[in-house]
Amino acid sequence: MTSAIRFILNGDDISLGDFSPTETLLDYLRLRRRLTGSKEGCAEGDCGACTVLVGRLIGGALRYESVNACIRFLGSLHGTHVVTVEHLAGKDGKLHPVQQAMVDCHGSQCGFCTPGFVMSLYGLWMANEEPSRAEIEIALQGNLCRCTGYEPIVKAAEQVATERPSALFDPIERDRAEIMAKLWTIRASSDTITVEKDGKRAIIPGTLAGLAATLEQEPSATIIAGSTDVGLWVTKQMRPINPVVFINHLTDLQTITEDETGITLGAGVTYAQALSVLEFAYPAMGRLIDRIGGAQVRNMGTIGGNIANGSPIGDMPPALIALGASVTLRSASSSRTLLLEDYFIEYGRQDRKPGEFVEKIFVPVRNEEAFFAAYKITKRRDEDISALLGAFYLTLDAEGCVETCRIAFGGMAGTPKRATSVEAALVGQPWSWNAVAAAQMSFAEDYQPLTDWRATAEYRAITARNLLTRFFLETAGQPQELVRFEPEEA
Repeated sequence: MTSAIRFILNGDDISLGDFSPTETLLDYLRLRRRLTGSKEGCAEGDCGACTVLVGRLIGGALRYESVNACIRFLGSLHGTHVVTVEHLAGKDGKLHPVQQAMVDCHGSQCGFCTPGFVMSLYGLWMANEEPSRAEIEIALQGNLCRCTGYEPIVKAAEQVATERPSALFDPIERDRAEIMAKLWTIRASSDTITVEKDGKRAIIPGTLAGLAATLEQEPSATIIAGSTDVGLWVTKQMRPINPVVFINHLTDLQTITEDETGITLGAGVTYAQALSVLEFAYPAMGRLIDRIGGAQVRNMGTIGGNIANGSPIGDMPPALIALGASVTLRSASSSRTLLLEDYFIEYGRQDRKPGEFVEKIFVPVRNEEAFFAAYKITKRRDEDISALLGAFYLTLDAEGCVETCRIAFGGMAGTPKRATSVEAALVGQPWSWNAVAAAQMSFAEDYQPLTDWRATAEYRAITARNLLTRFFLETAGQPQELVRFEPEEA
């Protein structure tokens, strides 16, 4: 047992044993370290003014990701390298090319959001030498600016893509080998770390077995992986949580494996990590994941966390339920697997016993003859919470009749839930407009949606029926996907 976490902050080695489990990285940077380049705007991971990079070892490589410091807790930083905007400029004050491009392209006015944009662009600059305009826009989804607009900032990203300074100038490339060696040393320990302050405890298990043992002793503990949801419990709801168990550093929860039966995702796999493998198997999953938060949220949020918290408007569960996914729950004494749809019992209640945690998710292999789609309905396209989300999986027999059908919705009930009556109305019927129109009447048997600030019950009911229509039109050869407009070269 140890009582301090270890990480690297810019160029400093940090050993920290004096923090509350809900102290955010942003507060630590601004109040304790006086690194005030990172700003607090929304305190909920939307505006990106607090963006920093966090480097971590993934698969033997050191990978840097943009994250929201306002909802990232200190306890999740063990074994990482935190990089703030102050670290970019040279010691002689010369700006980093990313910073200089923002100046050259007039990408800043009031300056409040600028450090966050710089860090997002810096992360993109390191990961992608020739980003397309679409890739630049995706990298900036989680950063808001109301001064210059995005055009000069996109131009800055395009300009800096052509400027690659030597490794001796760039602070991360210059010290990458040394940083990796330090992080490997930190990761070599398998001890469970416990930090206590003012009667509140942060627990950082060193292994999966250590996590199981911790939860056996602390079954009511709050488990935090990405903190993209729990972070708002603290910053917005001021909800007390104690003790807190951090798991985002456990490599056994970050594995992705594929075989002839399907894809197995560790519960700690982030949206960003899962994107390529899920998108390859099911292209509609890629379009869905690209609309979950901004890049910072996708770099932090985990597939397992989206399932474990049991939210009725979580984006991944309806899509995974439609695909027939299953979830494995583990405790100190046992492990069990159940269909994901059976994990959700009622609002605020899941089939997870005291001491159990979500260990992995299995997604069956793709049937090449199957149709699959997932539609997210929101007030704005990017960085918004679903009003409802519908997912559809369909196979047809040789005569063109519905052979198998799985339809699941989020936002239509107290849990993510299948439309079993609609499915029953379709199975065995010709895949035709008449069958679809008749099946739409069965939605009222499956769902009695509520009215809230996201949408009215009537809107949800009508939209659910319309999404079935959209799915039919797409699978009947009438694509309804929006086509990206690319301006012609002058």
